[in-house]
Parts: sequence; structure tokens; C-alpha cells
Amino acid sequence: MDYPALELHIDGEWLGAGRRRTQRVVNPATGGSLGELPLVDAQDLERALQAAERAFTRWRRSSPEERSRVLKGAAQLIRERAGRIARIATMEEGKPLREARAETAMVANLFDFYAEECRRVYGRVLVRPTGTRSLVVKEPVGPVAAFAPWNFPVGNPGRKLGAPIAAGCPVILKPAEESPASAIEIVRSLIDAGLPGGVAQLVFGVPDEVSRHLLASPIIRKLSFTGSIAVGKHLLGLAAATVKRTTMELGGHAPVIVFDDADLDRAVEMLAAAKFRNAGQVCVSPTRFYVQQGVYERFVTAFAARALQIEVGDGLVERHHMGPMANPRRPQAMESFVSDALSHGAKLQTGGARQGKEGFFWQPTVLSDVPPHARIMREEPFGPVAVISPFATFEDAVEQANRLPYGLAAYAFTESAKRALLIGDALEAGMVAINAVMVAAPDAPFGGVKESGHGAEDGPEGLEACLVTKAIHQG
Repeated sequence: MDYPALELHIDGEWLGAGRRRTQRVVNPATGGSLGELPLVDAQDLERALQAAERAFTRWRRSSPEERSRVLKGAAQLIRERAGRIARIATMEEGKPLREARAETAMVANLFDFYAEECRRVYGRVLVRPTGTRSLVVKEPVGPVAAFAPWNFPVGNPGRKLGAPIAAGCPVILKPAEESPASAIEIVRSLIDAGLPGGVAQLVFGVPDEVSRHLLASPIIRKLSFTGSIAVGKHLLGLAAATVKRTTMELGGHAPVIVFDDADLDRAVEMLAAAKFRNAGQVCVSPTRFYVQQGVYERFVTAFAARALQIEVGDGLVERHHMGPMANPRRPQAMESFVSDALSHGAKLQTGGARQGKEGFFWQPTVLSDVPPHARIMREEPFGPVAVISPFATFEDAVEQANRLPYGLAAYAFTESAKRALLIGDALEAGMVAINAVMVAAPDAPFGGVKESGHGAEDGPEGLEACLVTKAIHQG
């Protein structure tokens, strides 16, 4: 299968490069070129804003049945096209095909969920004297500017589109320029399912140019962003100028607490699969491993041995468990993190270097005895590196887990029911998994606390984030 043509979608029209600037899209497994991506200019963005304003007038009045029909239709098309979409995602982001297929299925399931949830936008009637009435109603917030990163090239665009469309809001989506074709396929599925022009628009461009232009406009009523804390804070500042609603998912540095009564074999197997999924380029990836002293050495040995079994290579080859990192910046970052950790006394158990001469591959890496002042214990590595340190008591583990400003996901493994309850309460995170590694589902909120952001996507909470409340008092 050839890589598809890259286009923008503005005001119901697919637009190629033409006179526009372009940016090369690279295959991370080879470093070779996949295609040239057209980038928007100010005129394109203004046209998208005007189209979103017009679409809002129409889509906010659409019935739940119409929204449901479009979302269900798109879900069905995504399932029919899953093989093609997954292959595109692997070509441009690098993840193994099995992961790309699972991600594609997740978007279809999410659209199905919101196709039903959009029927459940409820208000209430307040008790008032006869002849008067007070209502509380929910209304769509308005056009949404949504910004999605490259690590889940299918899933992130799906998250940005599902809830707003279900709520009656148009979306101007800017996915990552590194992985554009996956997002194009998701938008195409919505359009082919009957979504009116202007309700979902797709733009690519110089990130700061696009964000400043869209967020300066009063047409945009909400910002939805997934990405780094630094960029998130910058966008929050832009949104504050016109007091826009915001949903921010700003990444994390997830702690993992393994107590000495844990089922060690099960914990190692689950955590290794989660840690090296998508080459560790996952915002909820388990990264800071705190293991109780009684099982520390056993865990380190077993986890390093499991990491050695991971076969790394082109994600298009089915037998490979882990693909390349998504761009040349990521292996460079891993080199810096690992070098710093070793200089602070950490021990390299396995990996720790680039792999091969072609593409952006990095070996699955395990570091033990990593001190808290090492940079990798303070900053999110966003790569296939697990860092492990021992702890003595429950209180020690909680202190280490909560000491950073991050609060997206956290994990704990214990066979004690009481300890499971206590650790679930103690961890400062928007999502906690106990004896499990899955923290995302269509019907569950996905979001963090502290500097990992605010608000949630997915679940009823994701729909609620696209609605505003109005009180109507009638005498």
C-alpha cells in the first residue's frame, strides 16, 4: 500500500499543496520520505474559522439522532478501513501493526459510545410557584480548537473529534505534522458518514502560527490540547485572553509501586508490555518503578530479562514487538537521559543505546538504583526506558510517587485488599490502576491533576466538557 496524498480539509473541501508551504513527512523506521504535507496560511485559517461559525449555527440545532447516525456511521467505516488506517499509522509513527490496529478499534468504540451518550444531555426543572418556571439546560459550548500530538496518530484525533461532535460543536483540528495521514483518515470517515462541511476541519501548519491565530479569534469557544506541560501553559495563556473553556492533558511521569506481596511474575509481564508499548511514547507509560526492598533484586532481574525478549524492528513486520521512536529528537533525548542517570550512580541492566544504522530505533532500556536527583527521575523521558529504585515502607513509596508536579496516571501492585484501597486513595493522579495497566476506556474519564492538566476526555465527562450550563427563569 502506498502512502496516501496529504490534504487539508477546510469548509467542506479537501485541499492539496497548491501554492502552500509544505513539510516533509518521514518514515521513522527508515528515515525516508513518505510525502509532502501542505501547511495552512492565515487566509486558510480565517476561512476555517468562518466555516466553523456557520457550521455551529446548523450543528448545534441538529438532533441527537442525526449526530448519533454520523458517529455510528463513522465507527463502521473505521472498522471497515481498519487495516489501511493501521498500516498508515505504522508507516508514519512507527508503532507495531498490532498496536495500530488496537488504536483504530479504540476510536471506533469511542465514536459508538458518543453516538449513544449524545442522547443523554440532561437538564432539570426547578421547583417554583405555580405560573412560573425555572429550567437548567445544557448547550454546546461552541467551535473548538483542538491540538493533538503524534504518539497516537489515530487515537488522539478521534478523542478530539468524538465528544465535540456529539455535543453539537464544530472542531478545527490540528494534529501533529509528523503523523498527518492517520488523522486525515479519521476525518474522512466522518465526512463519508455524512458529517456536514465545516463541522470537522483539518489543518496543519507551523504550530505557533496556527495556535495564535485560532485562539485569538472570538469564534473559538474552547481549547482542547494534548501535549507537553510547557506548550500547554503557553496555550493556556493565549486562551485566557478571551476566556475560553479549556481541556488540557499535559503528560505525566507515571509512578509504579510494587509491594513485596505482589504477584511478581504477573506484575513483570504486564508492566513490561505497558512500558515498552509504542516505544514508551505514551503519556501514561509506567516509568518510575518503586519496588519494595524484599523483592527488589528479583524484580530488577526479572524485568531486565523480560526487556531482553522484546524484538525491535520495523512495525510493519508482524513479529516485532516494538518499533522505532517517532522522530530523530527522541533517540537523542534518550541518550541524554541515560547518560545523566549513569553519571549519578544508576546501574544499566540492559539496553541503553541506539539500535541499527537506519531509522530512529532505541533499545529497550532498564536502569536500576536510580537516585531521585537524576534528571530522568524528575523529567518525563517519553521513551523505552524504565527506571527502578527500592523503597522500604508504604509511606516512603507514596512520598516518592507524589513528589513531582505530574499527576496523570499511577500504578500499584499488591495482593492485599486493604493496601490496594489505601494506595488508591493516596496516589495523586487522575487515573490509578491497581494490579492492572489499562487506564483508558470509552466510558471512563481520561485526564490528570496538578501540572498534568485539568478536565477529561472520554466518558460522560468528555461530553460534559463540551457543554455550557444555562439557567432560564420564566415568570
